[in-house]
Amino acid sequence: MSLFDFLFPPRVDELALRGISDDDFLALVKPRIVPETRPSTVALLSFGDASVRAAIHEAKYHGSERAFRLLGYALADYLRDADDISATRLNLVSLVPIPLGIERQKERGFNQVEEVAKRAVQELKIKIETCLLIRTRETISQISLAREKRKENMRGAFKATRHADPAYTYIVIDDVITTGATLQSAVDALKDAGAEHIIPLALAH
Repeated sequence: MSLFDFLFPPRVDELALRGISDDDFLALVKPRIVPETRPSTVALLSFGDASVRAAIHEAKYHGSERAFRLLGYALADYLRDADDISATRLNLVSLVPIPLGIERQKERGFNQVEEVAKRAVQELKIKIETCLLIRTRETISQISLAREKRKENMRGAFKATRHADPAYTYIVIDDVITTGATLQSAVDALKDAGAEHIIPLALAH
């Protein structure tokens, strides 16, 4: 243990991320379809894996650069190889991170999904649209809510700030999917704005 660790003991999740290499984390990427939304959501990683859980927690609650980078690698890996995103159409793909409410953004100082997306596209010709969707209201945390309450909590929670180009594929990204209420609300807002090709994507499930 280093003197720094002795003086400032690292968090359990922080230690878990130190113990996994970039390649080993990428090996955990196993995209699968989660039929909680319409269209169905692509989930990249299993939240049941301790390393994945640590990365999600460290990104969301502590703004960990290491977590942002690992999750960014996972997202980039999917974007490069996804069958439904042709390399010839990358210039017609937009990443749309789920936006935080104004108060939560202020409190946290960052949007973890946006930070992950930024790192994923560093080598890809894909743009990120951070202002296409906004929260219409502050919503309470979904963690403690039952399935139906989550849907009610997120209904109409987003709106588009402009018309969505029907020629584009919009990949709406959230960190974790459970009931799919958050992603579905975002998908509905994009559809209302004119989007015709939407892929809901969760970093973990």
